[in-house]
Amino acid sequence: MRIAVGGIHTECSTYSPVLMAVEDFRVLRAEELLASDYFSFLDAAGVEHLPLLHARAVPGGPVSRVAYETFKAEFLDRLKAVLPVEGLYLAMHGAMNVEGMDDAEGDWIAAARRVVGPDCVLAASYDLHGNVSQRIIDQLDIFAGYRTAPHIDVRETMVRAWSILVEALKSGIRPGVAWAPVPVLWPGERTSTEDEPAKSLYMALPDLDRREGILDTNLMIGYVWADEPRATACAVVTATDKQAAVRAAEEIATSYWSAREDFVFGPVTGPLDAMLDIAEDASTAPIILADSADNPTGGGVGDRADVLKALLARQFCGALLAGITDRPAVEACFAAGESARIDLDIGATLDPSSLPVRVEAEVVCLDDPGPTAERQAVVRIEGITVVLAARRRPYHNIADFERLGLDPKSVRMLVVKSGYLSPDLAPIANPNLMALTQGVVNQDIEGLVSKRRTRPCFPFDRDFDYAPRARLSARWTD
Repeated sequence: MRIAVGGIHTECSTYSPVLMAVEDFRVLRAEELLASDYFSFLDAAGVEHLPLLHARAVPGGPVSRVAYETFKAEFLDRLKAVLPVEGLYLAMHGAMNVEGMDDAEGDWIAAARRVVGPDCVLAASYDLHGNVSQRIIDQLDIFAGYRTAPHIDVRETMVRAWSILVEALKSGIRPGVAWAPVPVLWPGERTSTEDEPAKSLYMALPDLDRREGILDTNLMIGYVWADEPRATACAVVTATDKQAAVRAAEEIATSYWSAREDFVFGPVTGPLDAMLDIAEDASTAPIILADSADNPTGGGVGDRADVLKALLARQFCGALLAGITDRPAVEACFAAGESARIDLDIGATLDPSSLPVRVEAEVVCLDDPGPTAERQAVVRIEGITVVLAARRRPYHNIADFERLGLDPKSVRMLVVKSGYLSPDLAPIANPNLMALTQGVVNQDIEGLVSKRRTRPCFPFDRDFDYAPRARLSARWTD
């Protein structure tokens, strides 16, 4: 059996002014794809895996049309070169937005389907914050989405999709997909599977998987910061029995709709000043404060210095702030060298909607892994340590700090650009605070400009009725 493997994976806030370019993606091609840890599970007797291209980027603004078309053309060329194939596995995210295009994943997957033809079994794995459309469903035979947020089941989800594909090819039984849109859009920070009601909703899915004729069940939260028609929650079911799939999809959809009023933020949450008041009075450490609206892993720009400005105004000592994307500031630190004291403007180098903070800083550490875009600098400003990054990136793992000689467990307060905390940071938070800050992934979602969103949709609209209606993939109705 010949199975081709590839895809494109990113999440895009349509409220961000910063377009993603080719250089923002980390690309795996051909054999380096199979050699990567990310795809190391691709090993099954009797299967020849044909690696194509997989492009992945830290979430951000829309992908430039040039970048998207560049990756798509290369992916399709590589796919054509390995034909014929019995199966195609696509590792996707689902919330990519491309300038001038609706439903970018629908475009990518439909293009792949045209190349492989109708007889090829096509499987896709998705982030649970992906947005689904009928066009996407109509191309697929198999769908599997993450069941955890924070995402600790990425590999498990990819294995689910791939294993169902391999089994379908071995058995000759082609599955199908049903889905039921749910007009609800909550941010990931209100739907963490660590908290109720999402915890129970997702814990119910494995029981549904065990029903006769069902292979895989999914609840997709969707991505609220994409002002586009397909942005919605939904249930998606992979099955061999159409009626069982319809029943399961409508059951999942009903359960989410019924819980729509119950989603709240997990950590202590409030305006920045209120969270800093709590931090100043706290006797425990390390406090971890999430700068939620500028979170790169949610599509935030990552260059806002609002929290730094507030900490300096309060003369707060003992804070570690990681990090602020500011390539000019990083380059200035490298030009000055370690131990130098320099004047810096920090922040607002990518998104003009905020203002930089003017400081005098001591350069504490310079990290140069090679490429200029990967450089980092650590500076100290009046008792506050700040990590500056040349490239947009998160600081969600202990290893991110250890590389720079920093210990997040030893500081009074750690500030990270995050929503819910990563599995690495959550256990050390004492306490965990989330600030409702400003940025392109602002948690005040009811105040978002909605020019293209399908309405009605909760919580933007509240006075409307809903009854789920599952729809089959066009491939399953043929």
